[in-house]
Amino acid sequence: MSTQPDFIRDFKRVDAAIVAQASEFAASILADVAGRRGTLCSRVAPLSPSMRVAGPALTVEVRPGDNLMIHAAMAIAKPGDVLVIDGKGDETCALMGEIMVSQCKAIGLAGIIIYGSVRDTEALCEIGFPVYAVGANPNGPTKNIAGRVNWPISVGGTAVQPGDLIVGDADGVVVIEREKAASLLGAAAKKVDDETKRLTAIRGGGPLRPTWLESELRKAGVLAEGESL
Repeated sequence: MSTQPDFIRDFKRVDAAIVAQASEFAASILADVAGRRGTLCSRVAPLSPSMRVAGPALTVEVRPGDNLMIHAAMAIAKPGDVLVIDGKGDETCALMGEIMVSQCKAIGLAGIIIYGSVRDTEALCEIGFPVYAVGANPNGPTKNIAGRVNWPISVGGTAVQPGDLIVGDADGVVVIEREKAASLLGAAAKKVDDETKRLTAIRGGGPLRPTWLESELRKAGVLAEGESL
């Protein structure tokens, strides 16, 4: 039987310098160099396409429709943290609204990821604080069921550990393991450089066909050895 408390106050966060560097990359770039994995399902989307988020995960697990532990997590959160909340994908009521999001912004958090619903969406978009959720519902939550804070959780089909790197943009959210994050930055920069060169060539009237296409078609058995498109 575990002796770990359900409410864990301290955990090791991904380094702030790594967060700053990772925030310069699109979520898609990081997902690609991380092995095309670690992304949340597309149900978890920003309230506005212009929203961007990057920071260490402060994880919260709640019972569907109850936000007691979110309040508890906000009480111990540090500036720069991203609240990542496993609300079980429930859409029957909102877990957060204008008041709680305003509090998160005042604390200095980097953003909120909710595998659940929110409300006051017009106000939240005006606030401009990054909020990602599966939907909206005007119904409010209860505040009386215990959950867990800073335990491993599953959000939108992806495992999230406290302190993991979270990066989100208009395409969605990617989760990078804290221990792995620094090692991916060089690969991400190279991928951006390669894609920029490819786009420049396309827009400048260069070759439209990828240079790797025929070799990959041969490997897949679509083209015979020596055969060309």
